[in-house]
Amino acid sequence: MADCTHDCSTCSSNCGSRDKQSFVKPLHEGASVKKVIAVASGKGGVGKSLVTSLLAVRAQARGNRVAVLDADITGPSIPKAFGVSQRAYGEEGTIYPVRTKSGMQMMSMNTLLEHDDDPVVWRGTLIAGAAVQFWTDVLWEDVDIMFIDMPPGTGDVPLSVFQSIPLSGIVVVTTPQDLVEMIVKKAVNMAKMMNVPVLGLVENMSYFVCPDCGKKHEIFGASKAEELAKAYAIVAKLPIDPAVARLADEGRIAEADTDALAEVFLQIEHAREIGDYLEK
Repeated sequence: MADCTHDCSTCSSNCGSRDKQSFVKPLHEGASVKKVIAVASGKGGVGKSLVTSLLAVRAQARGNRVAVLDADITGPSIPKAFGVSQRAYGEEGTIYPVRTKSGMQMMSMNTLLEHDDDPVVWRGTLIAGAAVQFWTDVLWEDVDIMFIDMPPGTGDVPLSVFQSIPLSGIVVVTTPQDLVEMIVKKAVNMAKMMNVPVLGLVENMSYFVCPDCGKKHEIFGASKAEELAKAYAIVAKLPIDPAVARLADEGRIAEADTDALAEVFLQIEHAREIGDYLEK
């Protein structure tokens, strides 16, 4: 470290002298968020948005004031799952989040676009900046738990979120295939590098229960849940459930059963709050 300039903003090294608070961005003046949980994975198509939605539904059912920040700027799906069609609006540097029918606060790129199917054709730095602005420029009101639906991978947006937002922890989503397991480990290792606790793993599409005979089928191969639990954290299994998929498609995800995520959510309830993070 003889060549250290002590300017962490120009250095990619994860050395002991790095101040983990140096990149954290402040909330909008007047906003209040107690706890922030990111839902992440190393690849797309594993169901992060579904898991984010279900965790948010469970958190609200437990009496929490809940918000969802959709950081998947180019592939936002959170508003659709909750049946939200209204547009966010702002004035003088302040953006006001939209609300679901149950009062959950939400911010997504699709709440800013004129049409839901308008593409966001931006380069990575602009996309990452937009995700962070959803934290700094939105007037989040008395939020107990905020869930961030992360885009796949370990690139610009995940790095910006990890550095700029004081995460209380992350929940990692995977599916049973060996290939997915290998890629998901990248997200877990990224969290470790950034000193963010992994609160749990959710194995989505873990199995399918035949509606005729009641037999359980592991369509994507044998479950890795027990193996992953030994190596990383609490693991929940979510089945392939056409009923849940239908509720999401119809904008009624708030009606879905979330009991399968009970143990993971228990870890979220015990996760540190932003104040605890900033004091360390």
